[in-house]
Amino acid sequence: MSRTAVAAAAVGLGLLAAAAVPFVRAYAESPRHRPAASFGVAAEQAGCDAELTDPVSGVGMHVGPGTSQPTATRVGYETVPPSSGPHYVYPAQRARRFYLPQDRPAMEELVHNLEHGYTVVWYTGTLPADEVEELRELAVKLGGDAYGEKFIVSAWDDSYGAFPAGRPLAMSHWGRTAGYRQFCARVSGAAIERFVLAHPATDAPEVDGM
Repeated sequence: MSRTAVAAAAVGLGLLAAAAVPFVRAYAESPRHRPAASFGVAAEQAGCDAELTDPVSGVGMHVGPGTSQPTATRVGYETVPPSSGPHYVYPAQRARRFYLPQDRPAMEELVHNLEHGYTVVWYTGTLPADEVEELRELAVKLGGDAYGEKFIVSAWDDSYGAFPAGRPLAMSHWGRTAGYRQFCARVSGAAIERFVLAHPATDAPEVDGM
């Protein structure tokens, strides 16, 4: 091969490598491919309280439209946030992972998601905007197939009860034998991932639900 051909080949390879750099960077920086611990603060800085364990109730108990109790459109749950209880016939759609106050599903829909193995992370209006954005991106990560694809982040509806002071974030999961909740002061991907792994989608009353 002539020197000219070698030089041309080298230039071509260099151009290909340069063109690939943005794609490689975008791949590495996409929420789905970042480590969960890269979102928010470290677990020890999140101010998370001890996990709470609740008795469960309401398995298969549907209320609201399409049921024998069509006017029962609001449930008074035993805990804040709920970790089990009566719920609507249909859960919130599986395709969505993140909700703002203006588009969040009904509480009774999300409790149905809990029954199907979801972990729901709830945040109040006092959570800083930059941390809400961290949750939005974390929902892409923890909503992936590596975690069972059963993860939702939703704005909390204060009419269902108040979170403890200084705790604008909570997690809940409905297991087969108990419900689980944990409150935190700040967003921590590491702390939230730890909760999700401790309470996988396979630990639920209705594992096969959407």
